[in-house]
Amino acid sequence: MTLYDRLEKVKDEAYRDLQMKLVPNIPPETVVGVRTPEMRAIAKAVYESADRDAFLNDLPHKYYEENLIHFFVIAQIRDFDECIRRTEAFLPYVDCWPVSDQATPKSFRKNHEKLLPYLRNWIASEHVYTARFGIRMLMNEFLDADFKAEYLDLVASKTGEDYYLKMMIAWYFATALAKRYDETLPYLETRRLDDWTHKKTIQKAVESFRVSDEHKAYLRTLR
Repeated sequence: MTLYDRLEKVKDEAYRDLQMKLVPNIPPETVVGVRTPEMRAIAKAVYESADRDAFLNDLPHKYYEENLIHFFVIAQIRDFDECIRRTEAFLPYVDCWPVSDQATPKSFRKNHEKLLPYLRNWIASEHVYTARFGIRMLMNEFLDADFKAEYLDLVASKTGEDYYLKMMIAWYFATALAKRYDETLPYLETRRLDDWTHKKTIQKAVESFRVSDEHKAYLRTLR
C-alpha cells in the first residue's frame, strides 16, 4: 500500500473542505483531507519502516499531507545531526503555516547549544516558512531556562511583510510576555515592532490565559 493509498483510506471530505479554507495559499487539489492523529500514526509507521529514507529523499511531495507526514517523521529522529540534516533539506519545500508549525523535533530539546546557530540562520532566511519555523523553535526552546534577552532582539529585527511571518513574530512576543514579561515589555513600550505586529502581539497577549489581568490591563494602554 502506498502512502497515498493510506491517506485515501482515512480521508474526511468535510475536513478537507475545512483545511482548504484554513490554508488558502496552497492548491486545493493537493489536499486529501486527513486529520492530524491519522497523519501522526502514518508518520510513526513510516519512521519505523524500511522505506523511511526513500520517503524522506523523495522531494518535492505532491500532497499537503505528505509534507506534514514528512515533518512528523523528521521530528522522531533521535540523532541530532541527522535530524538537522533532514530538517535543512526539507525546509525549502515547506509552503504553508501548518507544515511549519506542527512538528517539533524531539532531539532539539537536549541540544540547545548545537541548535542555536541553525535557528539564527533559519530566522535570517528570506524563505517565509523557514524563518517562521526558526522563530517558532526559538519560542518553544529558548523562553525558559536557556533564555537570553538578545533572542528578543533577534526576532524584533526580523523584517518582512508576509502575513504568516508577521503573525509568527506576534505569537513569539505574546508568548514572551507570558513567560518573560519584564524583559519583553520594553519592546512594546518603545514600539520596536511594526504597527500591525505590535497590535497583534497585544491582542494575543490579552487573549492568553498565561498573562495576568494586571499585565493585560497595562498592555491595553499600549495599543
